[in-house]
Amino acid sequence: MVMDWREARRGCAAAAAMVILFPVIFPALFSPMGFAYPSAFSEWNAPKPRHLPLLKGALQREIPNLQTSDLWSPLANQGWKPCSKPSSSSGLPMKSEVYIQVFLDGGLNQQRMGICDAVAVAKILNATLIIPHLEVNPVWQDSSSFDEIFDVDHFIDTLKGEVSIVKEPPKEYSWSTREYYATAIRATRIKTAPVHASANWYLDNVQPVLQSYGIAAISPFSHRLAFDNMPVEIQRLRCKVNFHALIFVPHVRALGDALVNRLRSPYGKGATQYLQETTDSKDKQARKFVALHLRFDKDMAAHSACDFGGGKAEKLALAKYRQVLWQGRVLNSQFTDEELRNQGRCPLTPEEIGLLLAALGFDNNTRLYLASHKVYGGEARISSLRGLFPLMEDKKSLASADERAKIKGKASLLAAVDYYVSMHSDVFISASPGNMHNALVGHRTYENLKTIRPNMALLGQLFLNKSMGWSEFEEAVLEGHKNRQGQIRLRKPKQSIYTYPATDCMCQT
Repeated sequence: MVMDWREARRGCAAAAAMVILFPVIFPALFSPMGFAYPSAFSEWNAPKPRHLPLLKGALQREIPNLQTSDLWSPLANQGWKPCSKPSSSSGLPMKSEVYIQVFLDGGLNQQRMGICDAVAVAKILNATLIIPHLEVNPVWQDSSSFDEIFDVDHFIDTLKGEVSIVKEPPKEYSWSTREYYATAIRATRIKTAPVHASANWYLDNVQPVLQSYGIAAISPFSHRLAFDNMPVEIQRLRCKVNFHALIFVPHVRALGDALVNRLRSPYGKGATQYLQETTDSKDKQARKFVALHLRFDKDMAAHSACDFGGGKAEKLALAKYRQVLWQGRVLNSQFTDEELRNQGRCPLTPEEIGLLLAALGFDNNTRLYLASHKVYGGEARISSLRGLFPLMEDKKSLASADERAKIKGKASLLAAVDYYVSMHSDVFISASPGNMHNALVGHRTYENLKTIRPNMALLGQLFLNKSMGWSEFEEAVLEGHKNRQGQIRLRKPKQSIYTYPATDCMCQT
């Protein structure tokens, strides 16, 4: 009996030790496993639908043919056209003997805007631009270089009549590298460029460095050039870079074309069983599709400080993650969930964006391309969206493992494919504002393509109303999105030229 008691006591002690040591041995289960991945325990409680009455109404809805026809019709000519297209001139600008380097952080679209600004700064300073260095992305740990994402030769060739660009610094400046600037304070590094600096700031502060040393490296550089009070030729050059010079590498474009073809084909690879069962064999016409940028990763969820229906476990996991990443510097956390939703500051969940699409008139025959890196909550989080739109596809469902091999594990290339497919969609919609949303809204405005901008404040208020029925919700959504489907919006002071290209880079016809 004594021995049994002692053995039981030792067993309890061992069990207690395991409970204490388990988080140490397997920390990934209890804390963020890296910026790109959620905490495992926060995912175990599958989130339940938060708007069941609306979901039931959406599943039973009947959509008039006229409403469906209007949804898919392209935008009419709005009286604007691009006026920053590449010129036919093949002449080179005067060769400059001074060189500008920039080091860009952020994700794909933030880097894209930085590249455009770098070309503009080189023009302002009459300097030769060295192909920008892309920093390792701290969130996705992506080390992709410029020439792994963008077609360098096309970039240089498109801009050769405007700015001198080289792939590498000349031999006499080969010492000017990222590592060189990381080890000590250097006279050739400019690290004091203010956000949205004027052209005169660069002339006053960078040009003297160029004159003294022949080269200047600007880091950090993101958002370091103002959108206002710039010469017309500089504004149009920025748009020329963004909308014409920056194209993705051939293998990204090839994969993007393959995905678009499969989305348009009634029997294309990646089509679901539902499509095979419901498509009329006589209907051989190309299908239309919606590209949905579902920006609902863990960083977005944590930074918004909103409640997404995952219960106490999710709230605790997001609060901990928020503290680790931003040490309490999330201003939204001082507001209640209701206040945030009323202000339109909560990203739409997959369930909510599905209800929005359904209310706008998209039905269960709609091909939906999901442009997203990793959805917080996984498949359980998007089950309601998939229930409304069973013909939903993404990169993984449309392409084979061999086809995806060149972009596997490369967040920037994955985002590039999504960007490419979204630019070729009949309709684009984003679940929340952000760099990808802003870049695509601007690019599609430039090309006069239909783009739905969710009315975040209206939707936040509608989803807070738990007594609202489907017909009332549908009517409010339709009324609130009449003029949010790609209509030209003129840029206001301080707004981004890349999101609002009119009037700086678009001319009235």
